[in-house]
Order: sequence, then C-alpha cells, then structure tokens
Amino acid sequence: MKKSLVTLLAGISMAALLSGGCANKESVKKEEAVVPAVSTAKVEPAKPVEQAKPVEQAKPVEEVKPAQEDAKIAAKTSAAEIKFETVYFDFDKSDLRQDARDVLTKNAENILKSMAAAKIKIEGHCDERGSAEYNMALGERRAASAQKYLTTLGVKAENLSIISYGKEKPAVNGSDEAAWAKNRRAEFVVVK
Repeated sequence: MKKSLVTLLAGISMAALLSGGCANKESVKKEEAVVPAVSTAKVEPAKPVEQAKPVEQAKPVEEVKPAQEDAKIAAKTSAAEIKFETVYFDFDKSDLRQDARDVLTKNAENILKSMAAAKIKIEGHCDERGSAEYNMALGERRAASAQKYLTTLGVKAENLSIISYGKEKPAVNGSDEAAWAKNRRAEFVVVK
C-alpha cells in the first residue's frame, strides 16, 4: 500500500512539474508596467539649424608683467615666512589653558590676514608616558580642541585638518618634566 501511494504521489508531482514548469510565456506581475508610460508633454517642432560661425583666430598669450610676478612671489614668501606658535597642554589634558588661547588667537589673526584660503594641518602630540593607543587618542583630542577654538575665532573649518602623532614625534628627547612639557603640544603646518 505504501509503495503504491508513493508511486501515485510521485506520478502526480511529475505531471504537475511538466505541465506547469515548461511554460513558454513570461509572467508579469500586476504591479509592473509592461509598456513604459507615454508622456503627454507637448513636443515642439525642430528649429532650423543655424549656420556655423567662423572660427576666431587665437590671440597671442600676454606675458606676465613684473608687478604681477612680484605680487605672486610676495604672497608665497609671506605664507612661507609666517611661523605659527605652538600650543602647549597640561599632563593628560586636552583643554586649552589661557596661554594656549592667546597663542591660538595670534595664529588665527595670522591665518585670517595673510592666508585666509590656506589649508592648515593641526598636529597633536603627547609626551612618552602612557600607551601608544592612549596617546594617539589624546593627541587627536588636543588637535581637535585647537581646531574648534580657531573656528570660533573665524577661521574656516574646511581649511583646517587634524592629525595625531601621539608620542611618536617628540620635540625634545628626555624623560623629565621639562622635556615632557615641551612634547605635550599642538603644532600648525601649512599644507598648501
């Protein structure tokens, strides 16, 4: 009985597969559009083609005047001559002391007066104490606090970028408080 039931079910299944599975027509869901919708917008007739205008002769290139060259050289020199002051931080801190705010104010004035469009990178540094990972994060917080303060002074945020070097680039080698104090800093570099 079981064999005949299994054979009967297998036969019905095969018949269903052959009759339903070999359809030559593609089925389309009711939600899908078979033909793209035709726009009812008014089509204007084509305009006549205008005649081509004659090609103008190229003008000779004018030489740069010496006054313009001097201005360009002066602008490059002034950007290169401007030295930013370094901002220093307390041990394990990224908040700005009053002396750091004064330095950032001077730096912001220099940026706004001489290099308003310049791209400046703020580098965060730490002393040698602490793990490399911790100092990378601390250096980033220091650079970010300097960046935030500069933007409050009017420097465009898109002209500033930050990077952290942690304890990898010390300004002073040594393992005493004087060396550590010089290494806890944020420096400013003109990128372009």
